[in-house]
Amino acid sequence: MRFVLIAALALSVVSVAGCTRFSMDHHLNNAYSAYDRGNCEQVMLELSKVERASRARPYVWPEVSMMRGQCLERQKMFIDAAQTYQFIIASYPQSEYAYRARARLETLQSLGHYPTRSAAAVHPTQF
Repeated sequence: MRFVLIAALALSVVSVAGCTRFSMDHHLNNAYSAYDRGNCEQVMLELSKVERASRARPYVWPEVSMMRGQCLERQKMFIDAAQTYQFIIASYPQSEYAYRARARLETLQSLGHYPTRSAAAVHPTQF
C-alpha cells in the first residue's frame, strides 16, 4: 500500500512538471504563430505567459527575449529592440541568441535605426 502511494505521488510530480513544460511550449508556439500573422500584441501576451511558466527553466529566456526584440523592431521601436538585443548579448553571451542579437544590432545600425555609441554621444553646448 505504501509503495502504491509513493508511486502515485511520484507520478503526480512528474505530470505537473510535464504540464508546465507543455504549457510553456504551447505559449511559445502561439507567440511564433502570432508573430507570423504580424500580431505583436498577442506575441507579447504569449511571451509573458512563457516567462511565468519558465521561471525554473532559464534556457528559454534568451529565445523569449529575442522574439520580444523582433516584435519591437516590427513596431518600429528600434531603440527598445536594440536595448533588448544588448541585454541578450550581456546576459547570454555564449548562446545562439547572442549571435543573432549581434547581427540584428548590426542591421539596425546599417539601416540608421540605431546609432553607434560615438554618434549617440551628447555634446554639451559651449557658451
